[in-house]
Amino acid sequence: MADQSAAFPIGGGEMGQLIREKDWGETILGPIDSWQQSLKTTINILLASKFPKFLWWGSELTCFYNDAYRPSLGDQGKHPNILGKGGEESWSEIWHIIKPLMDQVLEEGESLFFENLLVPIYRNGHIEDVYWTFSYSPVRDDSAQIAGILVTCVETTAEVLLKRKLEDSERKLRLIIQQAPASIATFKGSEYITDIANANALVLWGKTADEVKNKPILEAVPELKEQGIKELLDDVYNTGKRFAASEMPVKLMRDGKLTTLYLNFSYEALYDTNREIDGIITIGHDVTEQVLAHKKIEANEEKLTMVIDASELGTYDYNFKTNSLDTSKRLQDIFEFSRGQLSQNDFLSKIHPKDMELRKKAFEKAFSRDGNLHYTCRVLHSSSKIKWIEIKGKVHFDERRKPHKVLGTVRDITEDRINRQKLEDSEQKFRLLANSLPQHIWTADPEGKLNYFNQSVYEFSGFTPAQLDQEGWLTIVHPDDREENLKAWNNSIQSGKDFLFEHRFRKYDGSYRWQLSRARPQLNQDGDIQMWVGSSTDIHDQKEFTNELERLVVERTEELAQKVKDLASMNKELQSFAYISSHDLQEPLRKIQTFSSLLLEHEYDNLTDDGKEYFKRMQNAAKRMQALISDLLAYSRTSISERKYEPTDLNKLVQEVKTDLKEELTQYNAVIESDKLCTLNIIPFQFRQLLQNLISNSLKFSTKERQTHIAIASEKRLGEEFEIARLSPSTTYCHIRISDNGIGFDQKYHERIFELFQRLHGKDVFQGTGIGLAIVKKIVENHHGFITAKGEPNQGATFDIYLPENKSSS
Repeated sequence: MADQSAAFPIGGGEMGQLIREKDWGETILGPIDSWQQSLKTTINILLASKFPKFLWWGSELTCFYNDAYRPSLGDQGKHPNILGKGGEESWSEIWHIIKPLMDQVLEEGESLFFENLLVPIYRNGHIEDVYWTFSYSPVRDDSAQIAGILVTCVETTAEVLLKRKLEDSERKLRLIIQQAPASIATFKGSEYITDIANANALVLWGKTADEVKNKPILEAVPELKEQGIKELLDDVYNTGKRFAASEMPVKLMRDGKLTTLYLNFSYEALYDTNREIDGIITIGHDVTEQVLAHKKIEANEEKLTMVIDASELGTYDYNFKTNSLDTSKRLQDIFEFSRGQLSQNDFLSKIHPKDMELRKKAFEKAFSRDGNLHYTCRVLHSSSKIKWIEIKGKVHFDERRKPHKVLGTVRDITEDRINRQKLEDSEQKFRLLANSLPQHIWTADPEGKLNYFNQSVYEFSGFTPAQLDQEGWLTIVHPDDREENLKAWNNSIQSGKDFLFEHRFRKYDGSYRWQLSRARPQLNQDGDIQMWVGSSTDIHDQKEFTNELERLVVERTEELAQKVKDLASMNKELQSFAYISSHDLQEPLRKIQTFSSLLLEHEYDNLTDDGKEYFKRMQNAAKRMQALISDLLAYSRTSISERKYEPTDLNKLVQEVKTDLKEELTQYNAVIESDKLCTLNIIPFQFRQLLQNLISNSLKFSTKERQTHIAIASEKRLGEEFEIARLSPSTTYCHIRISDNGIGFDQKYHERIFELFQRLHGKDVFQGTGIGLAIVKKIVENHHGFITAKGEPNQGATFDIYLPENKSSS
């Protein structure tokens, strides 16, 4: 019969080779020849598997694993050292997690299965969060007794993190959609099942969430079926092509009847992870009011054109950039031009030379003020006769406040030159009314008595001119606004300053809408007020939006304040618990240390080598626990102890810390350099703790390649001189900088290093509890300041502290 040990294990790739080469006589399992056949069989099965597998065997739960499991151990980690070693020694960082699971399998003989379980392991030089899907199955020896555990596993970290990212992305998308000012909805599948519909979409459809949620949109809003909406949706769903429409008329139910709305909307295809279309998103805006307003403006423009034609006004449109001039036939008649296309030079050639300076000043005034152009001049005719014309216009500017074009009118005023003042007043009123047709336009005499309203006022209020004249204009103002309205109006009349006021006007249906009213005095050549011209603009929708926004801000602020209070209360309770618990833990810990020292002192020669090693490990564990308790006490003390501020010389404090850390500085061959430091009103014992922690941190993470240098510097300057956004410009700050030339850290961890129990380096390389820098940050916050950290691998670390001088004793 062939020697099976010589052929064992069979194949197995890298791990099979490592098992064959390992000196098993130095392990608890002994030489391979002494192994039970059941162990050999199990290892052969494990090594032959293409699926990641791991085996714990024997009383020490000795470790075996196959090539498929090897990548899960990463680099700079456990491979290949844990092969043949005991489980507790190999997996100390997670032993408290997995050992109870193993005990359950070993004691009960039943398999266990876990899906996407977080089990952090040490690999790639540090502890990593790793998610696993795995099963534990009992393995029996030659006598049918449970002798080990077979682990079948797969790492699912990437899948778990991707799933979380997708879930977070979907939550953000839903939140954005719900808060968006537009109407947004998403539909799933070819039936266009409503998945998400924000409040604006529900308002647009005239539906509640329950009426549309998880229902086909064409069933929830049936009036859309006969309007070609399904065909549009089908085209987007089948082709992926985007559909967009502007001011498209759509009929929707309003108050029980179909009403035509004008919408700007688009349909976009939604894709699943396989880039297959699985839905549609729609974004829309109700522009009904704008469309109706446009139509009204167009109608008014037609009326205006009729008025201009009836008044025999010539019109012109001059573009400054292209030097092109468009004129009406009436203007050509006034200037006695016979050809259709005119240039600017043609126009200027007719202006009387003595009036060119007047024209230039009129344009300069229009350019420097509100763009309104107005002047009168003489026009030279071929018969040597002179005509007087009045030119008005509106200069339009581009985004750089450069003149772009001017639109205006030309009127022949030769015949009524004598009545110029009256005609100018009438023309000015006409111009103001024409430019303000969508608004309420009104005029008043110098004493403030309103004497004219445009048609918009009568249409809005429902009053006839006779009724409004009899009732008075205050009738349409909301009763709660009348007193302040009169007060503001009288102030403008008495001072001659522009009138500006927000108030509510009653509409013909009894509802009220917010208006912004403006009025400007019109002066004669002597500077006296001749009349007031005013306008009222509907700002109701903007006002409601602003009020709702303010309400939401107040509501969210109150919610946030309550959450902060709750967190503050919870934090205080946790700090008190840490402080009391740490005290209670110290007494039994001291007894452990004392008794173990006595045993080693008096019974050392009677102990086996393993016993001596166990006592050593127990003492080391006690020391680590003592350090953790001390750090917890220090952290809790920064929050719950009495805070007494005293003027303190930081130079003296640094010297005290150097004395306290004398042995450590000598051990690390470290040098502390400090300039002349600030004197601050601080909590001395806390700030001593801060300096000790930062200096100890520099010593701990020093490098043997060079002498350790620690530099401490400070300066006092105004916040604005630091050019840091978080600092108050007018407050004086003490800036303290502590830097070293140690191993440094990756800058992406500059915030994480201040968190409790956070360590950027493996505990087997650098001892510590991960609390020291959290204590530093807490002390800085107790002094109303803030701290930042900068680092670069193997280039050292720098900590910058900013403390406000006028708040350190608050």
